[in-house]
Amino acid sequence: MIFGRVKPLDAILATAEKKGLHRSLGAFQLTMLGVGAVIGTGIFVLTAEAAQKAGPGMMISFVIAGFVCAVAALCYSELASMVPVAGSAYTYTYAVMGELLAWMVGWALILEYAVGASAVAVGWSGYFVGFMEHTFGIVIPNWIAVGPSQGGFINLPAVVISGLVTWLLIIGTTESARVNAILVSIKVAALTLFIVLTVPVLKSEQFTPFLPNGWGTIGVIGAASSIFFAYVGFDAVSTAAEETKNPQRNVPIGLIGSLLICTVFYLLVSAGAIGTIGAEPVRGLAGEILAPGSPQLADRCAQIVASGATEPLACSHEALAHVLRYVGWTKIGNLMGLAAFIALPSVVLMMMFGQTRVFFVMARDGLLPASLASVHPKWHTPHVVTAFTGIVVTLAAAFLPVGQLADYSNSGTLFAFAMVGVAVLVLRRTDPGRHRPFRTPLVWIVAPLAIAGCVALYLFLPLLAQMVLFVWGGIGLLVYFGYSRSRSHVGRGIIEIDGDPNLQPELAEPIDR
Repeated sequence: MIFGRVKPLDAILATAEKKGLHRSLGAFQLTMLGVGAVIGTGIFVLTAEAAQKAGPGMMISFVIAGFVCAVAALCYSELASMVPVAGSAYTYTYAVMGELLAWMVGWALILEYAVGASAVAVGWSGYFVGFMEHTFGIVIPNWIAVGPSQGGFINLPAVVISGLVTWLLIIGTTESARVNAILVSIKVAALTLFIVLTVPVLKSEQFTPFLPNGWGTIGVIGAASSIFFAYVGFDAVSTAAEETKNPQRNVPIGLIGSLLICTVFYLLVSAGAIGTIGAEPVRGLAGEILAPGSPQLADRCAQIVASGATEPLACSHEALAHVLRYVGWTKIGNLMGLAAFIALPSVVLMMMFGQTRVFFVMARDGLLPASLASVHPKWHTPHVVTAFTGIVVTLAAAFLPVGQLADYSNSGTLFAFAMVGVAVLVLRRTDPGRHRPFRTPLVWIVAPLAIAGCVALYLFLPLLAQMVLFVWGGIGLLVYFGYSRSRSHVGRGIIEIDGDPNLQPELAEPIDR
């Protein structure tokens, strides 16, 4: 039976303890890792797209996306506290619903992390090019600033930042977390300053009409599906469970704490942006709705600016900096652009961090080449898979445009999150007696809400983004049946089970190396 290969939880825990990664992260570091992964491209860049789809109603969009993430986070927390090993949704699915679905979840997580990391690297490149031009007067030639589809040859800044992040991840998890904490502080300080300067001067009339495009695909729910990318990354905290001290306590704190902090920031920032400059969607000359990212919208924005009118929020490529300049804080607006330029690498770091840990566990299970699971003797990091992931992310960032990558990433993420909700329910039925340091409250309500929310947001993604998941999934099935299935440790009967009670997640001792 293709659904019959289930890896017992005790075996997963035993394997983790014998071949595990160094435990070095605490609750504060995990929360900072989560905030670092979440706050980034979404709030700094996608605010304009949300304004074009939902207008002032994008505040509801942030709430909807945040709610879906919240119920998913509660499911993640229960599983992560029970199974404090690397692998995130992949590992949980393997223990509950079998190898094939676990492989598909792990394959979908590649869309979330690798595609997302490439997109953020390209977004960072745009900030870097603009910063060098406006601050130092250094114009970076177009042929090394953008990819072929945009008239260039290679996006060299994106290549450089991807390479630096890869190197940082290879030399050590703790070192990566320390650098990330600094970058998170910069982002939080910048957004706090934005809130302080804009919220006191917002005008209530800017929030009318509140729902100019209604609730549909080009509306509040459609905006929620797109800006879901603004929350992507919080689940990377669970992939660090195997490198966390006292994971039963610290993983739930890191997951829920980082999500709560980010949601509050998003609501306040969006309120400040809407209340000062307004967020009315840009429409065509005939009053028609223009799709975000379309040539028609770009042409209309150019016409508005050429007429001498203020550039609408939906037209801006640096929305928060644009708002501050509009209200008279020009120099601080420039600093906001600088903060985004400095801080966005932390998002690349966390997405690549999550990707390498998923690859690491899949290789440890025999589904990918064993060499990918090797751990560096000095740095205690999966250096081979980190380097491989870095090469893939760098190549994608070098030659591909941002385009609709956020939506593509969302399609993989929503699938993985929905599977986590299913896994929690199944495990409550099949293994009710196992100790759960963190229990999802009202699980028979929360988990179905997580599943339904993920499915609903997926259905409101653009059709092409929906199809990407099916095409990518088809490729994954070919790889699984052509290579992975015959080499699977579980399929070959290689299952490590240890009766030592210290290997139970609630009793496991930290690994000292």
